[in-house]
Amino acid sequence: MKLLITRPLPDPVMAAARARFDVTARANTLPLTPDELRASLRDYDIVLPTLRDLYSAQVFADVAQPRAKLLANFGVGFNHIDVAAARAAGVQVTNTPGAVTDATADIALMLILMTARRAAEGERLVRAGLWEGWHPTQMLGTHVSGKTLGIIGMGRIGKAIARRAHHGFGMEILYHNRSATDPGLPARAAPLEQVMAADFVVVAVPGGPATRHLINAEALACMKPHGLFINIARGDVVDEAALAKALQARQIAGAGLDVYEHEPTIHPDLLPLDTVTLLPHLGTATLEVRTAMGLMALDNVFAFAEGRPLPNPV
Repeated sequence: MKLLITRPLPDPVMAAARARFDVTARANTLPLTPDELRASLRDYDIVLPTLRDLYSAQVFADVAQPRAKLLANFGVGFNHIDVAAARAAGVQVTNTPGAVTDATADIALMLILMTARRAAEGERLVRAGLWEGWHPTQMLGTHVSGKTLGIIGMGRIGKAIARRAHHGFGMEILYHNRSATDPGLPARAAPLEQVMAADFVVVAVPGGPATRHLINAEALACMKPHGLFINIARGDVVDEAALAKALQARQIAGAGLDVYEHEPTIHPDLLPLDTVTLLPHLGTATLEVRTAMGLMALDNVFAFAEGRPLPNPV
C-alpha cells in the first residue's frame, strides 16, 4: 500500500512506516498545495496529513473517486479536514488524542507564568542590553499561586491543566464545558461569563465552526481589568481583532498565545504589545510527544491496512 506522509516526522516514526508501506515523505515543512491535496487523494492508499493540510469539501468534490480511503491525521485537532465531506467520499479520518495532553497542559501553565511574571518582556530587555540591574519595583508582575483559574473546555487537556494549577499552585478552578463532566478535583462549573471573570482564563476547546470566535468582544468584556487570557486551543476560537482592542484599551491586563487565527500570520496589532506572550505553536513540541503522536497515527494506519477497527476515528 502507498502511504503519503505530508511533513517530516521523527526518525522512529518514519522507520516504522517504511517497514510496512511504500512511503512517500515530503521534505517540505509547508502545508500541501491545492494540487498536492488533490493528488494525495488520487495517488495514494493512505495519507498521513497534519495541521493546515486543508482537505476542504471542494478538494473532495474535485476527486470524485479517491484512491485514498484513510486520512490518519497527525494531531488531535482536525478542523483542517472537512470530515463530513471525507465520509461522503468514502474516506475515513482519525486523529491522535491522548498523546498531546500533558505537553499541551504544560504549555498552558508556561504561558500563565510567562505572562503573569512578564518573562518574555524581561528576556527582551536583557537581550537588548537595557537591564540596569535588580531593584525593588522592577517589572512587577502578577502572583499566580492561590488565584482563580477559569478553564473553558474541560476535556483531557482542560483536566490536565486543572490538576497542575490546583495541586501545583493552589488555584481555585472554575470551568465551562458543553456537557456535564467530572473534573476529578475540586472545581465549580459555571456559565461562560463567570468563568471569563476569573483571574486567569485558559481556552482548551476543540476548533471548528461550533467554537469559532467563541471568545469575542462580548466574552472579553466579562474579564476583570487584571485578568490574563491564555489560548492553547485553536487560533480561530478567538477573535484576535477583539483581543487586540481589549489589550490596547487595557480592558484586560495581558494574554499568552500559542495558536493564531490565521497561523502563521499574527494579527499586526498584537505584535507591538509587551502585555502579550507570543509562542510559535509549541504545544506538543517535544521529541517524545511528537514521536508518540506519529506512532499513534501509524496505529490507525496499521489497523486500517489489516482491516481492524480504527483506534481513533473522528
